[in-house]
Amino acid sequence: MLRCVVSVFAGFLVFAGFPPRPLWFLAPIGIAVLTLVLTGAGGAPPRLRAGFGYGYLAGLGFLVPLLPWIGVYVGPLPWLALAAVESLFIGMFGLLAVLVSRLRWAPLWIAACWSLTEWLRSSVPFGGFPWGRLAFGQSEGWLLPLASIGGSPLLSFAVALTGAGLASVAVTVRARAGGAANWKRPLAGGLVGGLAATIVSVALWPTLPNMDSGDRTITVAAIQGSVPRLGLDFNSQRKQVLDNHVNRTLELADAVASGAAPQPDVVVWPENASDIDPLRNADAAADISRASEAIGAPILVGAVLVNSDRTTTNSVIVWDGNVGPLDRHDKKIIQPFGEYLPYREFFRHFSSYADRAGHFVPGQGDGVVHANGVAVGVATCYEVAFDRAFEESVRNGAEFLAVPTNNATFGDTEMTYQQLAMSKVRAVEHGRAVVVAATSGVSAIIAPDGSTVQQTPLFVPAALVAQVPLRTDLTLASRLGSIPEVLLCLGAVGAIAFALVQRRRDVGVRVAGVAAGDVGDPSNA
Repeated sequence: MLRCVVSVFAGFLVFAGFPPRPLWFLAPIGIAVLTLVLTGAGGAPPRLRAGFGYGYLAGLGFLVPLLPWIGVYVGPLPWLALAAVESLFIGMFGLLAVLVSRLRWAPLWIAACWSLTEWLRSSVPFGGFPWGRLAFGQSEGWLLPLASIGGSPLLSFAVALTGAGLASVAVTVRARAGGAANWKRPLAGGLVGGLAATIVSVALWPTLPNMDSGDRTITVAAIQGSVPRLGLDFNSQRKQVLDNHVNRTLELADAVASGAAPQPDVVVWPENASDIDPLRNADAAADISRASEAIGAPILVGAVLVNSDRTTTNSVIVWDGNVGPLDRHDKKIIQPFGEYLPYREFFRHFSSYADRAGHFVPGQGDGVVHANGVAVGVATCYEVAFDRAFEESVRNGAEFLAVPTNNATFGDTEMTYQQLAMSKVRAVEHGRAVVVAATSGVSAIIAPDGSTVQQTPLFVPAALVAQVPLRTDLTLASRLGSIPEVLLCLGAVGAIAFALVQRRRDVGVRVAGVAAGDVGDPSNA
């Protein structure tokens, strides 16, 4: 029972390390506490199935408080069901951590097992759910620069390695206090695991680009028009949402004309700024053109487009008031149970809200749109959680990154801050400025080093205007892509295989001992 309680507490510590709380250091401590449970804290480690159970409880302690925004308007069932399913992967980590805990350099393999299960959670089912990766809780932490060389997978691994190393140090110090003779080697392994990531990260800080770096700079504006009301029905007043963004852009145009604000080169509107299809509705098209002409710049318009087969795409259109629609990004990674409902006939039996899921289809393209001669990488809302979205954009020439998002359906929950932290990690990962435009907040301008230059409050119409650097250099993380994650997962698989072989050999030795009648011999104790 004590281990069960401690496991839940460990998961809660990891949650407490996520934004909006600036307590990022609690995440590795939470991993350390969980590792102590899974390795027996100096005593006998639990059985494999018990390790799964402790890991699963830690997953619930982490994900249940992390994800209540899922059910803020649809009730607790989807929220708790998602947390319960995703906790299975952390349960798998618990099982694997018990399995590899007796290997030499155990902290390294335990952290690699976290990477393996985090990759699985980010991949399956229905394309995976990367929300809650350890990396996304480190947007303010000292390990953040590691994202520039290995992306979010390396950053997550570093957090897990630090936690597992701390646990190893704690166990070794306890063993030393108890008079153990062989304490030095485990202590050295734990210290290396706990300190290596920090040392490398501190050395990388001076190398991160800032807002003064780049090939040249342009002025970018992010418009937050806000919505008439929160909740699932916010877009029932679609014209009002569009008008809010048009009007806020016109106000910015007046400020530019009076000299109170600089002239933007590109304007970014949020996701769902126009849920009226401007390619089919002349009034919506005229309103957007009027705003673009007034501000004197193309606008990246988040719009819902209706296809000929009555499906829809969640799109970002480059709209120039003088010529109309130009380049376009159709959201490629769409959200299951929100933008579409897999197995609709099955899941509709579990919630009256199921049929309100959309009929969106994924788009194509390379993740880049061109506006005013600038290559802009676009990841719309949910896409920013996936490594491949901005990786593709940057490799295809994106000079700065845009995250149009709509958080109005999640009220005043922590969701928007969790997503903002992802954008900060992506900025460091790819060495690019990131412009976040949200319908109801939080909108932000983020520097290539992950620092926040400007930020809006929630539910307040606003316009952010800033000079951002355009960069074409690729970070090591951008060049390597998924290679670091593949190597970490292969390392975990190798450790698991070795541990299984060792476990089978140990079982064989015990069976042989019983067969020979040696089990009662004190020399075999």
